[in-house]
Amino acid sequence: MQRIFAFVMAALLLVAGCQAATSPSAEAPGRSAVETVDLSEIKRYLQANVQALEEAASALAAASDRYYALASEANFDYAALWQRRSAEAVEALMAARTAWMTASPLYEKVEGIVAGTPALATFDVILDAGASGEEDPENAAPIDLTLPDGRILPRPGNLFGVTESTLWGTDPDYVLADVTADWDGDGALGFGEVAPDANVLKGGADALYQYVVELSQAVEAWEPTTAEAFTALIVMTPTMSEYFASWRDSRFVAGEASTQRDFVAISRLADIQDILGGLEVVYAQVRPLAETANPEQAAQIAAGLSALKSFVADIYAQEQAGRRYTPEEADILGAEAQNRATAITGQISQIAAELGIELVE
Repeated sequence: MQRIFAFVMAALLLVAGCQAATSPSAEAPGRSAVETVDLSEIKRYLQANVQALEEAASALAAASDRYYALASEANFDYAALWQRRSAEAVEALMAARTAWMTASPLYEKVEGIVAGTPALATFDVILDAGASGEEDPENAAPIDLTLPDGRILPRPGNLFGVTESTLWGTDPDYVLADVTADWDGDGALGFGEVAPDANVLKGGADALYQYVVELSQAVEAWEPTTAEAFTALIVMTPTMSEYFASWRDSRFVAGEASTQRDFVAISRLADIQDILGGLEVVYAQVRPLAETANPEQAAQIAAGLSALKSFVADIYAQEQAGRRYTPEEADILGAEAQNRATAITGQISQIAAELGIELVE
């Protein structure tokens, strides 16, 4: 949450600087023009993706329930469970992974709006962005996780991270280290072949579904404003270095040397494309207004967002084709993405200043 508002304050200073240094190319529209711009597509986009996210989160919770039921029937003797009913356990866990892999990209498609809108931003911290209390007490997700067996995990971090690290076994506290869980029966344990703690998985999946439902309700009650649209663009566009750093440190670049517990199932590059896609939806709705202030710059912003997304897509396509980038290459690519994003943000900020739009804190 503090990271988001830090970006907002930096953007406010940038807007002020641009306003002082720039002569508008056209007379700024009246307040009524700013207030009456049609932003309905932003809400429709958000509603559609959050509804699909709710369905995927429900499927994740249901699959986690099936695994929990199997563990309960075995009296939480995981060695016995994997010896006697491993096929059923793997089936439930594979269903949970499939649901997670569906839910995560759906959230990334709306993260640019949710995280960039102060009225909704707390959901981003809880669902996807917040650190654990141990890692970063100041920016920790503000939740404790109560498990079905009564245990409480204080400030465990964001819920996509908790469920991912449980399902793929990247947090040793969330799996049974003394259980041999050979998912494919090949006699060797590969990455992700673990016996998740059913209590942690169910607790995390249930909480994720609960907060997605609450997000859905908040979205239904929310009506976007022009100021919120520009705030989301200015806050979320210049976050490329952060995303590329998490990609650099993930298994997709660092391989077995990675100590990250999350971003192991889906490349961060895919997430970045989804986030930028959501921001393009936002900008498309305010572009007609931006054109009243500076048509040329309005077009440059749209082209810049598209080019940035294509830049990331090309890197991702090469990764999917088998290329393994080095950490040094990831840093270089991240710097290029950040430079592009910073330039785009400066243009958006300048348009906002010419329109007299004050960002939302």
